[in-house]
Amino acid sequence: MPKILIAECKQEISSFHPVQSGYENFHIDHGDALFKQRGLNTEFGGAFPVLEGAGMELVPTVSARAGSAGILSAEGWKKLSEEVLSAIRAKIDGIDAIYFCMHGAMAAVGELDPEGYILTEVRKMVGDKMPIVISLDLHGILTERMIRQVDGFSIYHTYPHVDFASTGARAAELLLKIMKGGVKPIVARTIMPTLVRGDELITRTGCYGDLIRECQRIERDGTALSAGIMIGNPFTDVPELCSQVLVITDGDEATASKESRRLAEEFWPMRHRMQGKLIPLDRCIAQARTIAGPVAFTDAADATSSGATGDSNAILRGLVEAGYPKRVLAQIVDAEAAAAAHKAGVGGEISVTLGGKQDPRYTPLPVKAKVKLLSDGNARLETMKLPLTAGPTAVLTFDNYTVVVFSKSISLFDRAMYYANGIDPKDYDLTVVKSPHTEYHMYDGWVEKNFNVDVPGSTSADLKSLGHTICARPMYPMEADVTFDPKVAIISR
Repeated sequence: MPKILIAECKQEISSFHPVQSGYENFHIDHGDALFKQRGLNTEFGGAFPVLEGAGMELVPTVSARAGSAGILSAEGWKKLSEEVLSAIRAKIDGIDAIYFCMHGAMAAVGELDPEGYILTEVRKMVGDKMPIVISLDLHGILTERMIRQVDGFSIYHTYPHVDFASTGARAAELLLKIMKGGVKPIVARTIMPTLVRGDELITRTGCYGDLIRECQRIERDGTALSAGIMIGNPFTDVPELCSQVLVITDGDEATASKESRRLAEEFWPMRHRMQGKLIPLDRCIAQARTIAGPVAFTDAADATSSGATGDSNAILRGLVEAGYPKRVLAQIVDAEAAAAAHKAGVGGEISVTLGGKQDPRYTPLPVKAKVKLLSDGNARLETMKLPLTAGPTAVLTFDNYTVVVFSKSISLFDRAMYYANGIDPKDYDLTVVKSPHTEYHMYDGWVEKNFNVDVPGSTSADLKSLGHTICARPMYPMEADVTFDPKVAIISR
């Protein structure tokens, strides 16, 4: 029975987050604990039945997952990389192929291409002939070093992301094709010097989704073994940050090149549309006052799932200072305030400050609040069903405000933490959402208006405001007059 080694290492970082992340940010499983993902909407959840259904024996090694945060410290990277590589090395004997689940937007102090480093070390262990296939987030940065270590890859096709399992299944199917022999993957890569953001990236409705459907078509009709358009994480400031079209064919260099160039030439003119359209906070508040139905205020600048701190109080402060009168539901990361609430107990009254503990952009907001509810901060993501651990959590109320206070930063692109703390956003007139986009039914399907609020933060959609210093330049929109001469790179092992 052929043996497939499986491994996972994932983190997405914002280079503009003021605090480095560390080894302790990672949830790490070893060995058979990886099988906890069976049946989940994760890459492994999709890959396992495909591989096992083909008669493969799975050899689980390590899964290291971290929520989005600041750049990984040098010490954290050293410990993490050694643990991941040691776990793989311990089970490499007798292996026939490898499936590695990655994100693509990691970065560490002293190593700005962690995935490329890990894949290079794994390739050294196994030699040139062993098939290696990876799966990636479309917000990843697939570097040349990464491409040269692998035989294939699959990339998410949805945003907001819902196709985790199907991406893993596609990776597994590609790996099986390569293992059977006769397939000679050739990668065509076309780099576009642009960073993109905004509503046109929603694949259900936006122009980006129209191009992704072309990627899906050429996969499904057999033109390509794999195809995708990676738009990077614009907050991960690394040398190869860009948007890029990637097409893999079975030995057909001409077709791979033609399709990669075609999709890039269609993408490039739409870069102007694929930018964030932000509304000043005071205008959002003024309009929200007059809207009868519920509204959402999207705080993409403090999106924890993109690598922000989660401790922005910019919108909350603006609402308080403007005297907004309706029921507000908000969330914030503030370990000190959560600790004070747990000390006071349910029903207790506390005087605390909210926010501004990590990111100096924000000044702590003083409030006198009542402790409505306390919890351990545990929940599960709505779509993926993976665990969320926010640490000691409190629901505080003051005036017309309800604020869920977390001790740790977690992904907040769904409603899981509200539900876990006894809260339904539909009971409020205004909900602050710390994510650039959520699945349609979560908010957009029932609010009267979702405002993309223009406030500062380390994941602001105003990309020119962030201060990139490492990525290639010129790069749109930081430079307005960037030209694009499509050059297709052909890479094969």
